[in-house]
Amino acid sequence: MAGKKKNPNASYALIGLIVASLGCLSTGLIGAANALIRMGMFTLENTDALQLALQISLGVLVLGLAVYAILSPDSIRRFVTGRQARYGSNSLILTLAVLGIVFVVNYLVFNNPKSWDLTVDKSNTLSDETLQILATLPEKVTATAFYSSSLDTSGADELLLKFKSNGNGKFDYTFLDPDTNPVAAREAGITGDGKIMLQMGETKEIAAFADEEELVRTMIRLISPEPRAVYFLQGHGEPGVDGSGELSYSIAKSTLESKNYTVNTLNLLSTKTIPEDALAVIIAGPTKPVSAQEVSQLKKYVNEGGSLVVMEDPRFFTEFGESPDPLANYLTADWGITLNNDIVIDLVNTQNAFQAVSWQYNSHPITVNLADEKYYVILPQARSINVSTVDENTVTTALIYTTDQSWGESELVDDETPVFDEATDTPGPLNLAAAGENTQTTGRVVVFGNSVFATDEVFDAYGNGNIFINSVDWAAEQEDLLSIPVRETTPRSFLPPTQGRFLLLVVMVVFVLPGMVVFMGVYSWYARRKRG
Repeated sequence: MAGKKKNPNASYALIGLIVASLGCLSTGLIGAANALIRMGMFTLENTDALQLALQISLGVLVLGLAVYAILSPDSIRRFVTGRQARYGSNSLILTLAVLGIVFVVNYLVFNNPKSWDLTVDKSNTLSDETLQILATLPEKVTATAFYSSSLDTSGADELLLKFKSNGNGKFDYTFLDPDTNPVAAREAGITGDGKIMLQMGETKEIAAFADEEELVRTMIRLISPEPRAVYFLQGHGEPGVDGSGELSYSIAKSTLESKNYTVNTLNLLSTKTIPEDALAVIIAGPTKPVSAQEVSQLKKYVNEGGSLVVMEDPRFFTEFGESPDPLANYLTADWGITLNNDIVIDLVNTQNAFQAVSWQYNSHPITVNLADEKYYVILPQARSINVSTVDENTVTTALIYTTDQSWGESELVDDETPVFDEATDTPGPLNLAAAGENTQTTGRVVVFGNSVFATDEVFDAYGNGNIFINSVDWAAEQEDLLSIPVRETTPRSFLPPTQGRFLLLVVMVVFVLPGMVVFMGVYSWYARRKRG
């Protein structure tokens, strides 16, 4: 019996089959990576390159199969008509059925998103208070999260997705990069990074950071906008709020207005009264002293639950001269906050030692997001502040301070470089701002030894705008609209991090389990071959 004719192209056909296998493997891996990117599990800047690689892999797969079919047609014929084809067709049908089921299930889940919280303490579920707010939204709320490329968006995205999933179609969100979209950030009144703007109709509110409690507080302000008026004191040479130029508070005003504040000016020398709707009075950069009569009115206003934000520059840069400062005297006597007669020299700032730099904060609602994001605050030509205890009803807190590479210069001479004098100067660290609250009257004050940091010139620099807006929010009592109870977390443990147990885990996952699969496969192949 004549032997079968050997195919001279068999070796080349095998090469085609190997190339097709490599193309199939490459296509699978790249396709999986593409799916993970679309699911948001990780990001890739150049997705076009990934799509090109996928197309090339598919091309290699098709080309390899074509070469194998051309060079070894008998193998293809036997595969299509033989017993293996029948078995293979059954496997193919089952595979297609499974893939079809998976596709349909994923399609239904994608178009009807639903999540289940299987944790014992329901740590992945929004609080009942939050769910109630979302259920009673009168209109659709759109959240715009302003996150630059330097910030991780995963936590914010997860939280906002929970709000969207429970919002019954009335909550949606997007992300914008304030570095690449500065105009949008400015129009939204965004200062700094990691802020979230909520908008319902024409009304906007800004959440300082991605937190359930902060978002709900902001949403309540959005749903129930109450008149919130603040007043800039005028009549003592203060920069204007509507003017142009670097020494103006126009950006501060527009930012406050974007948070639904009504910003007005107040001249106590002519009106003699403080409006009843004033949540806070801002005294920003007076070049002449506020009179004793005005201070008396301000004191009465604060004692009745009002608030002040005071920003006074060193006397060297004002027209105070030797005149008394009734406002500074009031802050010392009633609040224990003393504006020192000096100017801060800060050697940390190698470019300009007259610009005090701070990245060190005490714990306080005004500084919480500044500390979390590690923002710098720069106060050009600042004076230092001392904080002391006045009585049991008054709580004062130093907010920001310099390093020990600074001092308070008490004798500034023109055209001379300041030098530290142990006899007359105050060594650092130095307090640059302080906040006080009277628990009996509910009056509040925030005091800065500088007013330039909030002007148009440097408002957007580092954390300057943040700390000013935070100070007004706290003074106006706009930070405590809702308190969501903190859940008790259930402690969990997996394995103690011992070297032996970790090694056992690696052996089980990497060797034992895959080895069992391989063994069962080899045994099944051997048994079938033995049966013939």
